[in-house]
Amino acid sequence: MSETNHVIVIGAGAAGMLAAIAAAREGAAVELWEQNEKPGKKLFITGKGRCNVTNACDMEELLGSVVSNSKFLYSSFYGFTNQDMMDLLEQAGLRLKVERGNRVFPQSDKSSDVISALSALLRQAGVRVCLNQKAEGLAVEEGVCKGVRCGGRIQTADRVIVATGGLSYPATGSTGEGHRMAREAGHTVTPLRGSLVPLRDYGLGRTLQGLSLRNVGLTVFEDKKKIYTDFGELLFTHFGVSGPLVLSASAHMRHFDKKTYRLEIDLKPALDEQALDKRLLRDFEEYRNKNLQNALGKLLPQKLIGSYVALTGIPGEKKVNQLTQAERGEMVRVMKDLPLTVSGFRPAAEGIITRGGVSVREIDPATMESKITKGLYFAGEVLDLDAVTGGFNLQIAWSTAYMAGSSIP
Repeated sequence: MSETNHVIVIGAGAAGMLAAIAAAREGAAVELWEQNEKPGKKLFITGKGRCNVTNACDMEELLGSVVSNSKFLYSSFYGFTNQDMMDLLEQAGLRLKVERGNRVFPQSDKSSDVISALSALLRQAGVRVCLNQKAEGLAVEEGVCKGVRCGGRIQTADRVIVATGGLSYPATGSTGEGHRMAREAGHTVTPLRGSLVPLRDYGLGRTLQGLSLRNVGLTVFEDKKKIYTDFGELLFTHFGVSGPLVLSASAHMRHFDKKTYRLEIDLKPALDEQALDKRLLRDFEEYRNKNLQNALGKLLPQKLIGSYVALTGIPGEKKVNQLTQAERGEMVRVMKDLPLTVSGFRPAAEGIITRGGVSVREIDPATMESKITKGLYFAGEVLDLDAVTGGFNLQIAWSTAYMAGSSIP
């Protein structure tokens, strides 16, 4: 094994596998260390087991979908694009498809096929994959990374790439070890929290547990300022709210320590207030002699009706034919702006990704090498980078990993 280009990559997740492939293609002798019994454990469960590998949007949207430190990614996104990643996988024999929102999936809908394609590329590149191999720390001397500590000894290396992931899904091995190693090497690690994470609510969430709402609108207010709006599906749970719409919204809610957040759910986004009022009149004509709480079955899920009526302030026993225009107006308002106050995030372990990480101010964006420790590189979720859902976070992993691997001298 050459003494001049021996590389150890720590972590065989998405970033680690691609960094190892890129480094080996540059001529390095690469060892890929993974503490689990197989590579890609988090990749396997990504996208509910389908693996949303990237997003096929243009570069402006790609960068615009990054919530933290998007400018840092300019070099890596252009250096290894979403199209480059799709080409790499298809050249490895993995057929892809593009779905709603430009989300890219394997045609088979099997994340295991993505892992198999990357494993094949690792073999072709000559990477030595070392499973059940746990790194205990970095060997750093006088500002230079000399290798990795393991089993009480030092495995020397000319370059080390840390691609250990964040804190989300700790059962897959993402337990923050890379952040500890970074701190020990002198790096700043910004506060770690979950992102794309469910939200706590002790009001409606508890009452409506198990109710799923499809095709609804969601608007997020930070104090009194509207900061995000989207359309899709959400789920009420025993602790609050979750579902794709809420997970995406959570990426924009970054200051629970000093600001308050309120959600407004539009139960009928396809109807404006005037059209919704006409719809109410039509339904009420049919149910004119019924109590209000028994006249909403065509408009709302049964489980939601009691909470909805309570929010309007109108007695549920009031006959429909006795409702005033003002009361009907209040019904329309609540249906378009169902309020939900959230108190915080669920634990980071429940997030799809981790917010925070190794400070990008201390990393060269063109190479992913540490500005503090020579020969030490970082890639993927261990860095302080995160994006909204839709394949963007995996593209961060691919692009930073490729830059780290291909920058090995």
